[in-house]
Amino acid sequence: MTLPTRHLGPFPVSAIGLGCMNLNHGYAAPTSQEQAERVLLTALDEGVTFFDTATLYGFGANEIRVGQILGKHRQRFTLASKCGMQGVDVNGDGKLVRVIDGRAATLKATCEDSLRRLGTDVIDLYYLHRWDKQVPIEESVGALADLVREGKIRSIGLSEVSADTLRRAHAVHPITAVQTEYSLWTRNPEIAVLDACRDLGVTFVAFSPVGRGFLCGPLDIGSFGPTDIRATMPRFSAENYAANARLLAGYTAIAEEAGCTPAQLALAWLLHRGEDIIPIPGTTSVEHLREDLAAADVKLSGALMAKLDAFFHPKAVVGSRYNAQGNREVDTEQWPGEAAA
Repeated sequence: MTLPTRHLGPFPVSAIGLGCMNLNHGYAAPTSQEQAERVLLTALDEGVTFFDTATLYGFGANEIRVGQILGKHRQRFTLASKCGMQGVDVNGDGKLVRVIDGRAATLKATCEDSLRRLGTDVIDLYYLHRWDKQVPIEESVGALADLVREGKIRSIGLSEVSADTLRRAHAVHPITAVQTEYSLWTRNPEIAVLDACRDLGVTFVAFSPVGRGFLCGPLDIGSFGPTDIRATMPRFSAENYAANARLLAGYTAIAEEAGCTPAQLALAWLLHRGEDIIPIPGTTSVEHLREDLAAADVKLSGALMAKLDAFFHPKAVVGSRYNAQGNREVDTEQWPGEAAA
């Protein structure tokens, strides 16, 4: 497969990247090393040239996997990782707790750890995973700018920030990319930050582009295990999911009209929203990986795009995307009443 390319700052990358989180973190138990190899190497063989990981994922285990499996192919792809949110043994009992820490010294130390785990001399795109609101964004970005000057990272990204925070950060050092959840059922970037990205020439990287599985078809929410982050998300509560699931029949009908699967329709919609948008779906399945990548060949008419926009308007979706703690931790714009939903 030959995937079309898009520009991520100075890097030409495949129009669809791969989010690597699922292999270690977020949904089910970590995959086996053999399955991780199948997914990552198949992605590379199928033309993916943009891989996204983070210090947080598996508390470093995901970076280790990406480094072990893809290290020998390092010149063939653009590598992104993230800092500012990691596991810390705060109680001295050996149990790691997720901590947001944007202090300069922490970010620089985390980068050294990431370089070691990834087995590379430089990270192409290094994101601030969350803005630590106890630390001015200018201070955190200043630390990342030092890493650019030292040659340890090539460019800077931000994750889950508002338009105002992006502009403040960009004034310190050019920001290459903003990564935020964006899909048909999460339209928050359209409030302000997507326009800010375009004003500043910043690429928008869309994570969870298939709505954490919602846009792939019906889910059995009762099967979510203890490590599945969706179990804490209001949209996936029994009551809210039942309301949201009513959208699926109409959505599936639109996918049939477009001649593609529901997951492909979700990805194709994002690709058609602008050349400056790069979705990074994640999966533990080679079959699903190939299905996702085939979305690059799906063509959507203006009329069908308008139908999707109208069908998935923000008020159509019930529930906030994060719980109260998650909403406090992000800096993204919200629709009126969303945080309380």
